[in-house]
Amino acid sequence: MAETILHISLVISMMGILVATIRLFKGPNPCDRAVALDTMTLISISTIVILALFAGRVIYLDAAMVYAILSFLGIVALARHIEGGL
Repeated sequence: MAETILHISLVISMMGILVATIRLFKGPNPCDRAVALDTMTLISISTIVILALFAGRVIYLDAAMVYAILSFLGIVALARHIEGGL
C-alpha cells in the first residue's frame, strides 16, 4: 500500500515538473520563468525526499537539503539580476 502511494506521488511530481517546464519555456516575462524554475527545483527536492523514503537511504535527505540551499541562493541571485541589483 505504501509503495503504491509512493509511486503515485512520483507520477504526480513528474506531471508537476512537466507543467513547470512548459511555463518555463512559454513564460511571457522573466519573472514567470524564475517562478517556474523555482517550482521545478521545489518539486525535484520533494522527489528526492520521496526517493529517500522509497529507498530507505538517509543520505538522500542530506543531498536534498544541500540542493534546497543552493536552489534558494540561485533564485535570490536570479531575482536580484532581474531586478537590476547585481
